[in-house]
Amino acid sequence: MKEILFQFGLHKENVKIQHFGNGLINSTWLVETASGDGKYILQKINDRVFKNPEDIAFNTRLIDDYLGLNFSPYTFASPCKTIYDKVLVKTKVGYYRMFRFIENSHTVDVVEKPQQAYEAAKQFGQFTKLLSGFDASLLKITIADFHNVSLRLRQFDEALDAGNRERIAQAEDLITSIIQHKSIADEYENNRSALITRVTHHDTKISNVLFDNHDNGICVIDLDTVMPGYFISDVGDMMRTYLCPVSEEEKDFSKITIRSAFYDAIVNGYLSEMRAVLSEQELTYFHFAGKFMIYMQAIRFLTDHINDDIYYGAKYDGHNFVRAGNQLTLLQRLIEFNPG
Repeated sequence: MKEILFQFGLHKENVKIQHFGNGLINSTWLVETASGDGKYILQKINDRVFKNPEDIAFNTRLIDDYLGLNFSPYTFASPCKTIYDKVLVKTKVGYYRMFRFIENSHTVDVVEKPQQAYEAAKQFGQFTKLLSGFDASLLKITIADFHNVSLRLRQFDEALDAGNRERIAQAEDLITSIIQHKSIADEYENNRSALITRVTHHDTKISNVLFDNHDNGICVIDLDTVMPGYFISDVGDMMRTYLCPVSEEEKDFSKITIRSAFYDAIVNGYLSEMRAVLSEQELTYFHFAGKFMIYMQAIRFLTDHINDDIYYGAKYDGHNFVRAGNQLTLLQRLIEFNPG
């Protein structure tokens, strides 16, 4: 840690370090100088998930340069540079990066108010809108096939061939549901040409937005999954994680509902920035975005359950079975929902 901090121009003896946040992928610390004139976020990138951390640094620097040149007032969580003009410190145990802490900001773990959903959707929409003039093809792919629903179905089929036979028998109803909703994947593949490749965040959970003390959005954070993609990934992930009052961990499926006020908040927040950017064809896929992302996540959870929890792991026996059932229930609720 001493060498890492030194490369970022800090001295271990003059700072206070404490673990920060509830992130599941990267390890995060709050670094505060003893004088109180500097606060930073230090992260160790999980290189088991992100195989090439240099690609993340490359993408972030390109975007930072573009926004700084064209939209300088925009608040962007720029990575700090080291004394060697780098944004990553490579050590024997992994890669580290640092950001200046944005004062009077906080994150939200659970969407409790429609206004929070609106502000988050607006921030993700603004991020993509401001980068609409940026050549998305310049960005590196940090996780290959991240939202490739056809690949997820192939992995599901492979799991049915080679997975845990007892779990396959147990999951018969969920397997049938996945197969019955395959039309969602077919619709995506048949109409993908109508979607325009844009700079897409790909991980639009509420905790990836910074809010001020009045719950107004400041900016988006955690840019590890920013890649070329389609708007349905961002909108769909917001629907998957904002619409329901309970999370994907909920075992009582009777609690799974679609909150119409939160649906409207996502639509209005995102389109307040992106309405003039999206094509007329893309706009017709707004509701589909939610079905697409929820269905794909259900496939991934059930595939992992059949494969004995080798990807997500499990906190208890049947954890991913519950998650898959939860997401398939949410999918059905969204299919039944009339947005008006």
